[in-house]
Amino acid sequence: MFVSTVQQKAKITLQSSSRHVTPAVNTRGSDLTEIHECLRLHRYMSANFRLESGALVSVLSALWSASRHEEVSHAAVVTVFRCVCVFVCPLSSRDCTDAEGRQRVWTGVWDKQVVGVADPRKFARSKLQQQHRIVDDNVFDDWHSIVEREKFADAVLICTPDRLHKEPAVAFAKKGYHILLEKPMATTAEDCMAIVEACTQSGVILSVGHVLRYDPTIHKIKELIVAGVIGDVVHIQHLEPVGFYHFAHSFVRGNWRNEAESSFVLLAKSCHDIDLIHDWAGARRCVRLSSFGSVSHFRKDNKPTGAADRCLDCSIERDCPYSARKIYLDRVKQGHTGWPVSVICPSSLPDIESVTEALRTGPYGRCVYECDNDVCSNQVVNMEFEGGLTAGLSMVAFTKEICKRKTTIYGSKGELSYDGHEVCVFDFLTQRSTKHTAHENTPWQFGMSGHGGADYHLMDAFISAVANKDPSLIRSGPAETLQSHLLVFEAERSRLEGRVVYCGDAGQS
Repeated sequence: MFVSTVQQKAKITLQSSSRHVTPAVNTRGSDLTEIHECLRLHRYMSANFRLESGALVSVLSALWSASRHEEVSHAAVVTVFRCVCVFVCPLSSRDCTDAEGRQRVWTGVWDKQVVGVADPRKFARSKLQQQHRIVDDNVFDDWHSIVEREKFADAVLICTPDRLHKEPAVAFAKKGYHILLEKPMATTAEDCMAIVEACTQSGVILSVGHVLRYDPTIHKIKELIVAGVIGDVVHIQHLEPVGFYHFAHSFVRGNWRNEAESSFVLLAKSCHDIDLIHDWAGARRCVRLSSFGSVSHFRKDNKPTGAADRCLDCSIERDCPYSARKIYLDRVKQGHTGWPVSVICPSSLPDIESVTEALRTGPYGRCVYECDNDVCSNQVVNMEFEGGLTAGLSMVAFTKEICKRKTTIYGSKGELSYDGHEVCVFDFLTQRSTKHTAHENTPWQFGMSGHGGADYHLMDAFISAVANKDPSLIRSGPAETLQSHLLVFEAERSRLEGRVVYCGDAGQS
């Protein structure tokens, strides 16, 4: 996605009780700072009116959230936006997975808020072009075509596959575009460092899509730690429950099943979690770590006797929790066409016929014991930081919960627990438990619920940083992200080499 200024006139429709207010907003000659003020105005109006239109952050975060799903990430997606107070109301849920899928209602839209897109999939780019009225000259099947043009926007959102992040990120940085880059930053430490160097030398803002940093409740954990509520942090225990069918979908049959085609699972899935632990540790550097994990179940030698190579041909699939019929076909029969169903039909709207055909011929119809997956289905990482702080991360596929993280942080004055919904602190002195809630300003009425509202706040921070030329507003900037990514690479090195790794010293063990 690209963001640039526009000189247009817009109208928004507000409704409070039975009265309608239709103010005109003139942005002629506006710059990004003025645009950010429009967003502030929008937040005020959101609190006092039932809006029939959203804000720029709503449209961008909706597209960003959607672009993170499989069928988009498998393409070299770049969408170009004008950074204005675009009034859009995306009402669908996180299940919509096309880059434009979350936007069902458009009211009071600024003229041509989307000014370009690069996507190799004709279906996707045509749909986006039609929805946003993008001129033909700004529709491309390859991001290189945009880089070759004169700079015509302020920022770009890069949603290419994991292994294809470095080249566009470096190229757009050298062109002077501010960048919001999908996580992981890249699949090697060298590529990550190259991206950071290019952005630093070019003086552009880089934000990496570590959405959990922007989750209001998770951010509350950081605030409580900084405030000293639990004293000195002594130990962090963190669980990422991927979910049994989510793992089968994404990491056994799907795009992240094979390291050679994407990346190892700790990077693809759990770089979020290493990043959080690194953030909670504060200024203390990780000095050594160890990691263990394996492909513990989804292997050919665990295939049940009598099972077929494809679920639709299998006589015993009814007894298999990973049946593609259950995960996809039964869902679409119930009217559910969002994630994960939409992923297996990237070139058309999912229905019974298209889903059935996809399961008969495509990768998502395969038996989970007959796939070419080689990424860990369970992995632990043990970390020691300066000052004696220790931390443990567990990532496991076989869970009821889907990505509902659970954390316990043990401090010298208290214990903090997070169950995926709320934060609770037990104070050792008073021996009382207190629930802490985050200040919530997510515009839920616009359907911005992705990652607990984190999608909205990530985009809001990015727009604010670009508007105010203030990279300090980014919680997942280049330095922090590079450091946490390097820990991920060190952890995987420990797993592969079967030894404790001293961070930053390849020769010590």
